[in-house]
Amino acid sequence: MSFKCGIVGLPNVGKSTLFNALTNSNKAQAENFPFCTIDPNIGIVAVPDFRLDNLAKISKSKKIINTTISFVDIAGLVKGASKGEGLGNKFLSHIREVDSIIHMIRCFDSTDIQNVNPNVDPIRDLEIIETEMMLADIESIQKRLEKNNKKNIDKENIEILEKALDCINNSKDISVLNSQFDKKKLNQSGLLSIKPKIFVCNVDEKSITKGNNYTKDFINKYGSENTLIVSADIENQINELQDTEKENYMEMIGLKSTGLDMLIQKGYKILELETFFTSGPEETRAWTIQKNCTAPKAAGEIHTDFEKGFIRAETISYHDFVNNDGWVNSKNNGKMRLEGKDYIVQDGDILNFRFNT
Repeated sequence: MSFKCGIVGLPNVGKSTLFNALTNSNKAQAENFPFCTIDPNIGIVAVPDFRLDNLAKISKSKKIINTTISFVDIAGLVKGASKGEGLGNKFLSHIREVDSIIHMIRCFDSTDIQNVNPNVDPIRDLEIIETEMMLADIESIQKRLEKNNKKNIDKENIEILEKALDCINNSKDISVLNSQFDKKKLNQSGLLSIKPKIFVCNVDEKSITKGNNYTKDFINKYGSENTLIVSADIENQINELQDTEKENYMEMIGLKSTGLDMLIQKGYKILELETFFTSGPEETRAWTIQKNCTAPKAAGEIHTDFEKGFIRAETISYHDFVNNDGWVNSKNNGKMRLEGKDYIVQDGDILNFRFNT
């Protein structure tokens, strides 16, 4: 599975600049006027993982295949989007399709880059976006709960919609639904307010390591757990450099990780994702799964026939595979296990599936 992150924010906060940096492309327009991104740009990016190179070297693989993440640059939203202002309805329909939301927040001063509001205020800007999402959810829920539509919705979905509406109308924390309902059902509800969120504070170069007053105020209100400080302009500059130059430049400005690496790590965490591997002479490949995924479900990521005919999974931990130099020695040294249909795949497992055709 690949997961999809939608980059959202008010016009001219740096969404398209960040998108271009993350996807190493100039696909998205990055002009200095509102709504320069009309339709969403989609970029598919390989997820870096040092373990792939180590496994491929041991297995003498002909090729390496990374798992991927998709970034979607969604047109800028304005106050009143839920009522169709700006590109409102189009924006809201596009954002329903993503797995998580990257809130791009302007945290820099500039006389050169037009601001749709009279001053820089990251907290206000986020509240505008969150409010429009909640208003859109209210309208969507009310329509779906009307008598004529209710008969087309199953009982659990009705309960999700009713509880979500109660949370929004009474300013309750809507994230409580995550512990009350199946994650797949919640995703299928299409509710914007409940999607996992990452907050990206877009800063200038001098604020890249320690932030600034804007980021401090934002973190004081929303916390640091899902907040990243990133400079979209710096990310673009880094992407133009060769690997050695990139490392030197990042060290010079005090940057330990790229924005891409930080977003992937946060994305995996908030979406509760893990990676397992397949490795042999032909290829070494990474596969993305949900945490607590059973072996048959993991097999289904490769092919549905693997899940249907699942018998056993030959399983070696990443640590054991590397320390024993591959499949043969791991098996001979008692480090390979045969796991059944109830086995919960662990991050870093190297798997070979036995199945009936």
